[in-house]
Amino acid sequence: MNCWKTVNINKQFGINRVYLMSFLTGLLSFLVLYLPFSILHGTHDVRDHGFLPLLVILFFLPSMHRLMHILPLLLFYKRIRVKFKIKNRFTPTFSYQCKSKLSKQTSILIAIAPTFFITLPALMMSVVFPGYFAYLVIFASVNIGLSFSDFLYLNQFIRAPRKCVIENAKEGYDILVRNQEI
Repeated sequence: MNCWKTVNINKQFGINRVYLMSFLTGLLSFLVLYLPFSILHGTHDVRDHGFLPLLVILFFLPSMHRLMHILPLLLFYKRIRVKFKIKNRFTPTFSYQCKSKLSKQTSILIAIAPTFFITLPALMMSVVFPGYFAYLVIFASVNIGLSFSDFLYLNQFIRAPRKCVIENAKEGYDILVRNQEI
């Protein structure tokens, strides 16, 4: 196998730029989503449960986002290694690494899984539950912001050759192609 390309978004764009673009993407998605939903629901009363439930949900959203990346790996019976950590003595976090190489289609599915399993259900629930649409739109927008780096990886995976294999590197991904036989 030859390495076609090594993809590390943080190294390529810079971590500060990725964070800034992620924040701006989340903010823009909230502005774009809130207006149509507020027009759709019109005069419905928005239920207010305070700021604390929103903070708790947003605190656990990055962990849920990571779990949604792991879900397709579990469904495809891939071996993974998960490491749990406590960051800054307060924030629970974890990282995962797949022990096997993945196909292009599986990698694309892993990159887009949080959008399918978190963002789309939150937007559908905001239509069904008009009293909570503001909370659900905030939830979906923050997840879209978290998915910004996933979309950058997704762009690289889509551009990769058809029969490639994608492997987890230390801080990114290696896109591998088979050796050409002479």
